[in-house]
Order: sequence, then structure tokens, then C-alpha cells
Amino acid sequence: MSEVTLGTGTPRPAPAWRAVASLALFAAVAAALVGGADALTRARIRAIEAAALRATLAALVPADRHDNAIEADVVRLAVDGADRPLQPVYRARRGAVPVAAVYTTVVPEGYGGPITLLVAVTPDGTVLAVRTVAHTETPGIGDFIERDRSAWIELFAGRSLARPAPAGWQVRASGGEFDAVAGATVTSRAIVGGVRRVLEFQARAPEAAWTR
Repeated sequence: MSEVTLGTGTPRPAPAWRAVASLALFAAVAAALVGGADALTRARIRAIEAAALRATLAALVPADRHDNAIEADVVRLAVDGADRPLQPVYRARRGAVPVAAVYTTVVPEGYGGPITLLVAVTPDGTVLAVRTVAHTETPGIGDFIERDRSAWIELFAGRSLARPAPAGWQVRASGGEFDAVAGATVTSRAIVGGVRRVLEFQARAPEAAWTR
């Protein structure tokens, strides 16, 4: 009976551990690539957000009024109430002299949901400017609160709790002194109320933004 042997050129199957190792290496490389891309994306988003904040703060408090980096001079205060999250307050100074506190406030009464505002207030309680930084109001109707779409938000510049008197801090439809945009009374009322609450917060705690 003859004996049959395999030729030396016959391929042998690779050991199972090699296949597992190859898959593990591929998975590790893929994970590293995805993680690196995610980190780069998050870093880019943070950089864009930081640039947008600097631009907004520059619009609220002109550069010739202060000599510090406002975005870096920040404290967190209960602007929206003790039961709400602490919010950033950015401080503008000239030397050691306070120029303006830029309060972050989240107004819950928006028509489409919460509206986030930055409100710049001088130490004597006068509004320098207001900017909307986040909202979900109806496009084309409620987005008039964005400065690049409408000048309506400029109504608050130069206002204080004495100008108008407290009763005047309403839209005209409610007996106040602020015009509401047609078809967007709820949004208009929300912004007026949000700015008023910031002024009331500073009036209650005028030194809070400057004592930390």
C-alpha cells in the first residue's frame, strides 16, 4: 500500500490567534483614529464658541471702555434664582475700576423654549447692551431678537430700573413702555422680563459680581 504525503507547497491555515490579533489591531487603530478625530472636532467647536463669545462681549462692551480680557474675568452667580443653575458673569474693568458686568441669564418664557441672553450693565444699573446668544424661537417670526436680523434688541440700551419705572417694564400690550413685535408678543415679553430680572438681581446684590 502506497503512502501519500502533502507537498511542501501546500498552504497551511493560519493559527486562530493571528486572526484575533489582526482584528484587535484593526479595532485599536480604528478607535484611535475615531477618538483623534472626535478630539479635534471638539477642540474646533470650543475654539469657535470662544471666538463667538469674544465677539459678542466686544459688541456689548466696546474695547475703549475697558483694558482687561472680559472673557477670562468671570464669576458664576445665581442670576436666575437660587433654585436655578449658576450662570457666568463676565467683568469689564479699566485698571481696578469696574466698568460693566455682563450677566448671563436663561429666560424660560420664550415661545419656543428658553432664551439665553447676555446683558451688560454698568455699576450704576444702566444697561449698555443686550444680545441673544441661544434660542429656539420660530424662524422668521421670533428670530428678531438676534441683532443681525433686527435692531429691536437695542431698545434696552440706556435703560435702568428707573428708566422706565418698574411698571413700565412690560410690553405696551400689558401697559408697559416696550414695543412688542407683531406676531411675537410672547417672545417680546420674555426678553423684557429677562432684562428686568437681571437689573433687579444687580439692584439686590450690587457688589456680587465684584467681590470674588
